[in-house]
Amino acid sequence: MKPLLLSHFTSISCIGRGLGQNLDALRQCRSGLKRCDFDTAELDTYIGEVVGVDDVAIRSDLRDFDCRNNRLLQMTLEQDGFADAVTAAAQKYGHDRVGVFLGTSTAGVLQTELAYRRRDPVSGALPDDFIYGTTHNAFSATDFTHRYFGLSGPAATVSSACSSSAKVFASARRMIEAGLIDAAVVGGVDTLCLTTLYGFNSLGLTSPRACRPYDVERNGISIGEAAAVVLLERTPEELDPDAVLLLGIGESSDAHHMSSPHPDGLGARLAMQNALTMANLRPDQIDYINLHGTATQTNDAAEGKAVNALFGSSVMCSSTKGATGHTLGAAGGLEAIICALALQHGLLPGGLNTTRLDPVLSLNYLLQNRTQRVERVLTNSFGFGGTNCSLILARATRSMP
Repeated sequence: MKPLLLSHFTSISCIGRGLGQNLDALRQCRSGLKRCDFDTAELDTYIGEVVGVDDVAIRSDLRDFDCRNNRLLQMTLEQDGFADAVTAAAQKYGHDRVGVFLGTSTAGVLQTELAYRRRDPVSGALPDDFIYGTTHNAFSATDFTHRYFGLSGPAATVSSACSSSAKVFASARRMIEAGLIDAAVVGGVDTLCLTTLYGFNSLGLTSPRACRPYDVERNGISIGEAAAVVLLERTPEELDPDAVLLLGIGESSDAHHMSSPHPDGLGARLAMQNALTMANLRPDQIDYINLHGTATQTNDAAEGKAVNALFGSSVMCSSTKGATGHTLGAAGGLEAIICALALQHGLLPGGLNTTRLDPVLSLNYLLQNRTQRVERVLTNSFGFGGTNCSLILARATRSMP
């Protein structure tokens, strides 16, 4: 593929609002996880909550979209000059030449949960002010962003569980390669809700401690919330030295089980290999891997085997979910941005909360931050049912093999 430019990007998660705060938290090895106190949930687990989401006022002309998911999304669109960058792109290319592709898993389901508490006691009818199509609907965040910028280009939501906001990069690339658009807003958003918290708890996948990816005693995830957005454009002839490029995308579906990966990580390995092939790179040309690393026994074991089989045990790697929690449909976008920060600032984040690495997995897993220049990084996002996606990002100065 022809490299694409991540011309602007920003994110909000429990470790901070915008790039500066997120980078500072990573540098200080500060986790945003805390004991669960969300809404009425009574669960023995940890969460990653973004403070202040409920105080956001949705723009008046988009009031029908008011829900926690879109409030967090609007906060993110207005960070780090991102909205101005998209507006400029629309003026440059045309409003019909900028697409929107966002990932989410549960969208605004919290709005439905809240509406059910206000049902008519006799008829059971939901309240009149509840609007499913602009809140709970999976297309809501994409539609909100499309309207926020007054765009008329292609727009689609990807909802493939935890790979959602990585796979949107592939959707945008195909549209750009086909000549249908010149730029795209990609990323994802997922926010805390009772459906997710109790759902993962019922599967026995939540940990009573802050999650410990790749630890020998890892015992489950910590659910977080986040929004991450990227403006993806064709690569111009002249680039800033700190520019970040998308070199390769690998997708696969291992179709092994509804909620468990193939035990040997065959789908994960195929996704990583497909990304390397698209980027025309060898495994030894990757300097760092941001692991999916959810901190469940089966997922970490499967991914670890796949990484070891393809890259060996020398490539540096870590999971950043000990800091942010597992942000589900936003994880792919959030961790792509963390990788972009790693490329720009030479910061390889150590995996927080992990103290005793699982010796069976034999990886060069970073327990502490490492500061060094890196040229090419790979980030993994794997979802329920084996919907896998790997992205390869690189510094512009040495983007090609």
